[in-house]
Amino acid sequence: MTLTPAETLLFARHSVRAFTTEPVPRADAERILRAARSAPSGANLQPGRFHLLTRAPLASLGAALTAAAENGRPPVAEYSYFPQPMPRELKEKQKAAGYALYSSLGIGRRDIAARRSQFDKNYRFFNAPVGIVVTIHRDMGKGCFMDLGMALMALMVAAEGMGYATCGIGALANHADVAHEHLALPAEELVVCGMALGRADPEAAVNAVRTARDDPEEFATFRGFS
Repeated sequence: MTLTPAETLLFARHSVRAFTTEPVPRADAERILRAARSAPSGANLQPGRFHLLTRAPLASLGAALTAAAENGRPPVAEYSYFPQPMPRELKEKQKAAGYALYSSLGIGRRDIAARRSQFDKNYRFFNAPVGIVVTIHRDMGKGCFMDLGMALMALMVAAEGMGYATCGIGALANHADVAHEHLALPAEELVVCGMALGRADPEAAVNAVRTARDDPEEFATFRGFS
């Protein structure tokens, strides 16, 4: 089967956690954002805002988030990312993803310090040249989070097509208040997640990690097909 250009980009895209120092020109960033905003949204509300940082502003935010994480302060997320409690079958997927990541880095199951150190790289946007803080208006409904998710996927695919790599950073919401205050965001903006953007480091072992995806038979039903 020959893949379409869209399929090629979708299957090529994966989370990258090590980047080169090559900067992302503003023109490229704007081009990627235009593609992201092309995603569909109910009533064309186009929910979500994207706050892009690079160089000193990015380093400053990363330092603030890292300090918060290392101080052991409890999470201050304003919305629930994972189900509570996590069903067993989903917990197994979570464990498998974590095992693949840490194994690629040679980090053992019981090396808590090394695992924490790797996790804290989320707060430095994995040293990508561009970090994006994604927000949404607090009054938006749950459906608007779905629309924002489509915009984020469009951003990732557009970046992939331009030779860039990305990694969504849900962990940013663990210290959403730090990001909110540091960026002096309006009170009505809720911090949803972060995004790392840049060129993938081809030598980094962590970038070879791929997580498995369910087959259609596992998540879809087919009725009336021959």
